[in-house]
Amino acid sequence: MRVLQVYKDYYPVLGGIENHIKMLAEGLIQRGIDVQVLVTNTGPRTVIEEIEGVPVIKAGCPLRISGAPISPSFYAWMRRLKPDIAHLHFPNPPGELGQLLLGRSRRFVLTYHSDIVRQRYLLRLYRPFLWKVLAKADRIIATSPHYIRSSPYLSRFADKCAVIPLGIDLRPFETVDNDRVQAIRRRYGSPLLLFVGKLRYYKGLEYLLQAMRGIEAQLLVVGTGPMEGQWQALAQELSLGDKVAFLGEVSDDDLPLYYHACDLFVLPASHRSEAFGVVQIEAMACGKPVICTELGTGTTWVNIRDETGLVVPPRDPKALAEAIIALLRDRERAEAMGRAGRERVERYFSVGMMVQATEALYEELIGEKMGLKWEGETC
Repeated sequence: MRVLQVYKDYYPVLGGIENHIKMLAEGLIQRGIDVQVLVTNTGPRTVIEEIEGVPVIKAGCPLRISGAPISPSFYAWMRRLKPDIAHLHFPNPPGELGQLLLGRSRRFVLTYHSDIVRQRYLLRLYRPFLWKVLAKADRIIATSPHYIRSSPYLSRFADKCAVIPLGIDLRPFETVDNDRVQAIRRRYGSPLLLFVGKLRYYKGLEYLLQAMRGIEAQLLVVGTGPMEGQWQALAQELSLGDKVAFLGEVSDDDLPLYYHACDLFVLPASHRSEAFGVVQIEAMACGKPVICTELGTGTTWVNIRDETGLVVPPRDPKALAEAIIALLRDRERAEAMGRAGRERVERYFSVGMMVQATEALYEELIGEKMGLKWEGETC
């Protein structure tokens, strides 16, 4: 079986979707599937290389508009390649248009990572093509049933949606150097709250910073992004200099230490662009309770209200502060939620389960005439 994974970027470009595609491609290759990745390069030259065992075509990209790559070479490769399955990752309008107009695969799978939320002008132009892309896809993968129900686009195609949640490699989060964990707690103090993520508008960090004014705790912010300077300035404006530490990027090797060091993990996302929240899975894998916001997305399918953590309304610093204080005061409840979170991750969110479910979906599509049936969760 020949599978082509298609998106804008690939490792070493960092991001949630890029990391997901990397893990999926590597896992499928380990299971004997012939996988190629087609993305656009960060420069004008086309590069073909193998990255950790994955063949990657990076089509030269001379121009980007609103983050969307404009690459004639990319479209030439879409027309040239003839995989059994083209697996596209949305949102990536140039990729979907390429598949719609030029794709030559036997079957077409689309993972719908998120609605287009903020680029409203772009969406108005693209919406007619989006409906056609969703109609043409043989199967649509959603990362949670919540997103299928709440998306105005996916809900119309629920009959061909399959739920395959994002997964992580649990091993790095299972065993850490406790001396290094305790060193983090001594350095920053306790109780210790943790936020991890790209510092983008939809992460809602400003609401957590506002909540921190009424919380006797320390907050570590891991990550960088376009909002970093603005949020650092807000922390200073709120006189949180002794309460909040912006750590920037932390290596994959060191990140589990910070999860294990914290008492609570907080994801204060403010918009539907936060469709799943892999960082919640990472925190839960370390046995930590999670506080997140209700967006109608996968965040509250990952983090179950009153079972693995607490859920509050978005953009509400007061509710966020109350939830944090409640769990800091009730350590027994917080620890029970942490244990439940760890069990949930082991049951549903390993990378092995994600890869196996995706392979089964591919086989069902290729073998439809043979009577094979997909047995994953559909909505």
